[in-house]
Amino acid sequence: MQHHGPSAVFFLLSSCFSFALVYAQEHSARRSVLDQRWFPGHATWYGEPEGDGSNGGACGYGKLVNSKPMKGRVSAGAPVLFQKGKGCGACYKVKCLDHTICSKRAVTVTITDECPGCRTDKTHFDLSGAAFGRLALPGQHNQLRNRGELPISYRRTPCKYGGKTLGFHVNEGSSAYWLSLMVVYAGGDGDIASMHIQQAGSSEWMQMKHLWGAYWVIIKGPLKGPFSVKISTSTGKSLTAKNVIPSNWTPNATYNSHSKF
Repeated sequence: MQHHGPSAVFFLLSSCFSFALVYAQEHSARRSVLDQRWFPGHATWYGEPEGDGSNGGACGYGKLVNSKPMKGRVSAGAPVLFQKGKGCGACYKVKCLDHTICSKRAVTVTITDECPGCRTDKTHFDLSGAAFGRLALPGQHNQLRNRGELPISYRRTPCKYGGKTLGFHVNEGSSAYWLSLMVVYAGGDGDIASMHIQQAGSSEWMQMKHLWGAYWVIIKGPLKGPFSVKISTSTGKSLTAKNVIPSNWTPNATYNSHSKF
């Protein structure tokens, strides 16, 4: 049996440690950015032909779906996209593959709704009528809608909301003992993977739980504002909005920060 001296053992251990460190760094780097490869999928449309899809949708964005900067550039998602609400806010580029009736231009949409009727064995976007029509060649919008289901390619893309900054909407029914928040205009990754809140006079970051759609909640109290909120996305990016929700907050109000991803 061959025996290794101390220097050889040290060399082997150092090599293994270096390899593990490099692998961990590379793996972390891969997770820190959106996967922007194109993948095959299918698309349909719902709502009015030139409409904004549903009025609000299962993510709970309400009238934001029908106003700028979203203004109908939205989609309901199959389970693999909606992710029980964790996929809310994610943005995708969708491109039709039938160039006899479709333009080569991609349309960018935000996931704002669930498509419970979509097939679970494929990636299915149920676009708003307006977004679906934008895939067509000039003058072919109605003909394209008559096709029903289209083969498409899609990829994740950073969300861009112009001059809008990150905001926090306080859900109806919130109180000092049950506080529910929704993030609006989360640029970049768009989706929210975790949320923590810090109340006035405390250094503790309390973890919020995913409630439904794009809403998160903390059940504890009495909670005292102003509140700072820390969020992280699916790729691990994080952002802290200090004292973004004032001490005299009210339900159904939206409080804007000066921050953006």
